[in-house]
Amino acid sequence: MKKIFNLETKNLVGREVVLFGFVNSIRDHGKLFFFDLKDRSGIVQCVISQENNYFGSVKEIKNQSVVMVKGQVQQRPPHLANPHLPTGKVEVVINEIQILSQPKTLPFEVDSDGYEIDEALRLKYRYLDLRRARLQNNLRKRHEFLLFIRNFLDAHGFIEIETPILTKSTPEGARDYLVPSRIYPGKFYALPQSPQQYKQLLMVAGLERYFQIARCFRDEDPRGDRQPEFTQLDMEMSYVNRDDILSLVEKMFVEVINQLYPQKRIKTYPFPRLTYEEAISIYGSDKPDLRNDPNDPNELAFAFIVDFPMFEVVNDKLETMHHPFTQPRLPDGKSDRDALFNALEKSPESLLSEQYDLVLNGYEIGGGSIRTTDPEILIKVFEILGHERGEVEEKFGHLLEAFSYGVPPHGGIAPGIDRILMILNNEPNIREVIAFPKTGEGRDLMMNSPSEIEKKQLDELSIQIRQVEN
Repeated sequence: MKKIFNLETKNLVGREVVLFGFVNSIRDHGKLFFFDLKDRSGIVQCVISQENNYFGSVKEIKNQSVVMVKGQVQQRPPHLANPHLPTGKVEVVINEIQILSQPKTLPFEVDSDGYEIDEALRLKYRYLDLRRARLQNNLRKRHEFLLFIRNFLDAHGFIEIETPILTKSTPEGARDYLVPSRIYPGKFYALPQSPQQYKQLLMVAGLERYFQIARCFRDEDPRGDRQPEFTQLDMEMSYVNRDDILSLVEKMFVEVINQLYPQKRIKTYPFPRLTYEEAISIYGSDKPDLRNDPNDPNELAFAFIVDFPMFEVVNDKLETMHHPFTQPRLPDGKSDRDALFNALEKSPESLLSEQYDLVLNGYEIGGGSIRTTDPEILIKVFEILGHERGEVEEKFGHLLEAFSYGVPPHGGIAPGIDRILMILNNEPNIREVIAFPKTGEGRDLMMNSPSEIEKKQLDELSIQIRQVEN
């Protein structure tokens, strides 16, 4: 007989089945021995009587033992049915049982939601923490969400393309994670902050509609709800304007929520669009919570924020509000290259940009823009940010040269998967929807990383560690 999932037993009354899983909730009634068997699909009650040759061996079972059960599915008497379980009307009468693995005492219980347990302890034993139903449901929902997105975008003409993880360090905003090269001593790869340049190069290649469930890496200062690596839905399209992109994203989110989260109510559709100036002046934030009742987790108040300033002052220095590849725009909305270049030269702080953000219930869940495809404007933006022209040509020469061979107008957006699922699953932070997250300080307590490297490895990489005094 083939192994089946526990959930399937509800439709197999009278059939012989083979089940595998973890033992929960042992109940010894003397002549009868009951336990709940848990697998990925759920829980089913198993029972064995003292007449069975295996009755003696079940006395060795512990909570969280891993077992194989062969038995017959039977209907429970109506007064003994469990209405709280999908399999609550049936049970499995054991004919044969094998203990496959015996556990030590777990450091915490795994049959609760787990919020009451110290998070550091949960993260240290994440493989045990993931046994709890809440987290398994979160990961299942994550899978369903990504599967829906893939099918939706495929139906709308997109191609899923993977871009490199080992890439080049370029000045894009946050600090890069660097990877030393053994073969080329003294040189480094960088992990991508996003696939920004690659997806633009795919537009130069003529692929027109690209997406990727992309892993991104940013070496940022510690913050409670930030991860050094995260996942975003990366999208790029050619021959589109802002409205084309926002309409597609809006349609995608409405459909995925209607299918996977029918209990949720979208407050306003189409999503309202607020300018950055309106959002700040009315709500005091560029990611306003527009819900009627902020305490109602089933109300989803989406909005697009548009017309961001191109630059902002940070520590007495001009920085791009989004990123340097965003197309700057004249305040009057006119498309005059000479006037735009003049404004970049004389009054860059006056410029708006083709940036847009998607916000939900007080969180920014995605950002994007129409991209600059004029090499001279792109170079000028980097010069405003304090980079010499030669440095820009060295760092981004591949992109500038690619544009010289013909470049379609293009733009994109990158919704953050972790934050979206945090909101949809009513979780307090993104770590609850990631299988193996790091702490807010960027530490992996389970693998004990970051960690020291042996001197032999450092020597192979031509690296010396310099001690820094506190």
